[in-house]
Amino acid sequence: MVADDVRANFLLFEAIMKGTNARLIWAKNGREAVDFCLHDGYIDLVLMDIEMPEMNGIEATREIKKIRKNIPVIAQTGYEAYYGENEILRAGCSQIISKPLMFESILTILSKYL
Repeated sequence: MVADDVRANFLLFEAIMKGTNARLIWAKNGREAVDFCLHDGYIDLVLMDIEMPEMNGIEATREIKKIRKNIPVIAQTGYEAYYGENEILRAGCSQIISKPLMFESILTILSKYL
């Protein structure tokens, strides 16, 4: 699942994953991401934007980890310096991808978890 309020970022992940067997779900904010994880047992990984409306990625990650402890959550953010790497990792994120997103680094990171 891609949790990001920017459609272009979802489309980028969709293009990167083209040709794989991955089924992508787009959550447009943190609250939707939590709801999807609560109701869809087939989500294997979450690409979590940190700065989103309604519920930010840190709060959403904490809520997701309460219901799905073992699901990998990869933060993807341009706000790493603002929130701090430690806070993002303490929330339950397994790793952080800094924006702007780079095709090869994303594939390398995703291959570790999928």
